[in-house]
Amino acid sequence: MQFPLTRFFLAVYVLLVAYATLYPLAGWRDPGGSAFAFLAAPWPRYVTAFDLAANFFGYLPYGLLCALAAVRRYPRGVALALAVVTGALLSLLLETAQSFLPARIASNADVLANVAGAAAGGVAAAVFARWLLDGGPLRRLRAQNLIPGAAADLGLALLALWLFAQLHPATLLFGSGDLRDLFAGAAGARHKAELFVSIEAVITAMNLAAVAVLASAGARPGAPLRRLVALLVVVALGVKTLAFAILMRAEHVFAWLTPGAQLGLAAGVALAAAALWLPHIARLALAAVLLMVATVLVNLAPPNPYFAATLKVWEQGHFLNFNGLTRLVSAAWPFAALAYLVYLASARLRDPVR
Repeated sequence: MQFPLTRFFLAVYVLLVAYATLYPLAGWRDPGGSAFAFLAAPWPRYVTAFDLAANFFGYLPYGLLCALAAVRRYPRGVALALAVVTGALLSLLLETAQSFLPARIASNADVLANVAGAAAGGVAAAVFARWLLDGGPLRRLRAQNLIPGAAADLGLALLALWLFAQLHPATLLFGSGDLRDLFAGAAGARHKAELFVSIEAVITAMNLAAVAVLASAGARPGAPLRRLVALLVVVALGVKTLAFAILMRAEHVFAWLTPGAQLGLAAGVALAAAALWLPHIARLALAAVLLMVATVLVNLAPPNPYFAATLKVWEQGHFLNFNGLTRLVSAAWPFAALAYLVYLASARLRDPVR
């Protein structure tokens, strides 16, 4: 299967859109009438530009990915039509499901904005398909630095999800796998700040090193691996800063850079540099251990004393569903990454020359 990366991203993105649309997935009930009544309803009295823009841009990547996934098999016009039609069907399905959720309101305006976004993404894919796929700079960059095959593409998809998880501001720096909010909803007792500094430093360092190893798993021999990993970390820190800039007040934009995060970054860089010198199998095994230990620590960590005051100004508002989505991705990511590392190790053991 050639260049399945767009298919990976498309499948993941559909799941993310479904979760964000139906969040918080609680309180299902009979709507007391037709679930499709919203289609014939008058234009909503209260609809904001933010809501329309959020729906438009939420489906734009879907249209882009859908058309890119189809353009290799079908003419561009057909790929564009598939993006629009399937985007409309997905939107109708999810809006209809919202009729059964008391916390959500199904809206024909949302459907129109979603379809417009899918169409815009499909048009962008049709126009830039050659630049994005055949012989384009992104294709050349991938060919120069990564081994061919679906395994490397899946690794790229996991790294993209890791970057997306950094948009959730309530997580520790690079910390993921926190299941307490999803299942328990309560943190443990408070402890001294010094204890939290140590725990956050260990979590940050272990996750940074594990992500560096995961990024190296699909790299070609001779690729500028350390520069690529450094770029990945810089982008992740930029994403974290962007999340705080958008979701919180300006004075809290660097609230994530706690003493523990600073120590963890320094230790993580050193640990990652050492890990990248190890043989391939040893590197994968080390990354798996680091992920498991870091995930356990994330779930045992006491409440963050540095975020206690900052999170009080975190008004989720329009970002409620988005923050629920980033929290889900952050919680699930280390388990998906662990499965990927196990798959890579087993494939290497079966075929040592690979």
